[in-house]
Amino acid sequence: MISAVTHVPPRLAPGFWVSDSPPGGPRTPLQGSRRADVVVVGGGFTGLWTAYHLLRLEPTAKVVVLERERVGFGASGRNGSWCVPELNAGPALLARHFGAARAAELHGAMRATVDEIGLFCSREGIEGYEKAGVLLVARGRGQLPALEATQLEWEQGGVSSPYQRIGADEAERKLAVHGLEGALYSPEGASVHPGKLLTGLAAAVERMGGEIYEGSGVTSLQAGTPATARTGLGEVTADLVVLGLEAYLTQLPGWHRAILPVYSLIELTEPLSETQLASVNWRRRICVSSMRLTVDYLALTPDRRILIGGRGAPYGYGSALSEDRERHPATHEGLRAMFREWFPDLAEVRFTHSWGGVLGMPRDWMPQVRLDRSRGLGIAYGYTGHGVATTHLLGRTLAELIAGRESERTQLPLVGHRSPPWEPEPLRWMAVRYVQRQLAGLDSRVARGGRPPSGRTVAERLAAH
Repeated sequence: MISAVTHVPPRLAPGFWVSDSPPGGPRTPLQGSRRADVVVVGGGFTGLWTAYHLLRLEPTAKVVVLERERVGFGASGRNGSWCVPELNAGPALLARHFGAARAAELHGAMRATVDEIGLFCSREGIEGYEKAGVLLVARGRGQLPALEATQLEWEQGGVSSPYQRIGADEAERKLAVHGLEGALYSPEGASVHPGKLLTGLAAAVERMGGEIYEGSGVTSLQAGTPATARTGLGEVTADLVVLGLEAYLTQLPGWHRAILPVYSLIELTEPLSETQLASVNWRRRICVSSMRLTVDYLALTPDRRILIGGRGAPYGYGSALSEDRERHPATHEGLRAMFREWFPDLAEVRFTHSWGGVLGMPRDWMPQVRLDRSRGLGIAYGYTGHGVATTHLLGRTLAELIAGRESERTQLPLVGHRSPPWEPEPLRWMAVRYVQRQLAGLDSRVARGGRPPSGRTVAERLAAH
C-alpha cells in the first residue's frame, strides 16, 4: 500500500511516492575523505541502477553514491509510475537517426528491460509492479487523426509495433472514458510504485557493498583520473565519476544548454472503492494517456487512487529550477478538471495530493549514455519523461561500459550519442514558451469540438522533432 507522507517539510511534500525514511532510518551525510573506484553523483534511478549493475559485475568494486537531498528526491520519486518500453523519440525519429534495424534493436532492449525490472522486484520482494499494458485513447473525434498517425508511424517505422487498434467498445471494457472514440492497446507496459522501487533498489545497492550518502550535495567536481567530488563536509576521490542528474545537469557549469528542464505536474485522488472503480471498468493498473499535444497520463496506484498528470507549467528563463515551479495553480486545476471530464461519474472524488517534478529534454529528444575514460567521466541522461524503464537500460549499459564488458546493450545506438546543445537565451525561452502556448491552444480548440491539429503548424513541427 502507498502511505501518505504527512510529517515532512513542505518542500518534500512530493515524497508521497517515497518512504519518509529508508529502512534503518535516514542515511548520514558524507563526512571526511573517501577513496572509491566509482563515485556516483545523484541518488535517483540512473545513479542507483548504475551502482547496482556495476556491483553485480564487479562485487569487490568500491562504489559511493552522493545525493544532495535523499534517494529519489527528484524525478525518480515523483513520476507517474509508467514503466513502458518506449522512448519519447518515436520509431520514425529513431529510424531517421539510426536506421530501421538499429531502431528495432533498441526497442527490443527496452521491451526486455520492462520485464527485467519486474524480475528485480520479484527477487527483492518489492511491491507495486504490475504489467497490465498501455492504453492510448482518442477522447473525441478531434483526437482520432493523432491516434491514426501514431499507428501509422509504428507501421512505417521498421519496428514491430506493440500496439493494436481497438474500437471504442473494446476500449471501454478496459477503461470507460467519457467521449472515447477509439484506442491503441499494448500489453507491453507496466506500472510501478516508484517509492518502493527506489527504496528497494537503494537497499540492494547497500547490501552489495555500495555506500549511499544523503544530504551530500556536491559543491565542486573535478573530472580526471582520479576524479574528485567535494561536498560540504567531505570528499570522494575515485577513478571515475558518474553523473546521474537528469534535469539537474543544468546546474553544473558548462552543462546548462545540454538539456531542457520541463516540469510535469500530478494530482492524486483519495482511495476509491471497488464500486467506484468498477463504474469505470478500472480493474487492473493499466497505463492510460490521450492524444493531447500537451501530454497527459493516468495510472492507478496499488491502494486504488487515480493519478493524473500532465505538462503546463511554463518554462523558466535560463533553464531555472526552483521549488516554486513544482506547483502551478492553473495546471493543477486543469488536471482536476480534466479528471472530471474523463470520469463524470467520479466528479465528487476528492484530491488529496498535488506535486510536480522536473524532467530533462535533450535537443534531439534522444537519451544518451557515454563513458570517457580519459576524463574519468560516465553519464546517462535525456529521458524526456520516459525514465522509469530507460534509466535501467542505460544504467546497466553504463555499468557494462565501466566494467569493460561487451554486450548487446553496449552496441546500442544510444551509446556515445551526443545531442546538439539547446539554443542560447533568450532564443531558448522565446521558442519554448511559444511552443507551450501554441500546443495548449490547439488542445483547447480540439476539446471544444473544433478541427483536429493539422500537424503542419510551426509549434507542432517543433514538438514532433
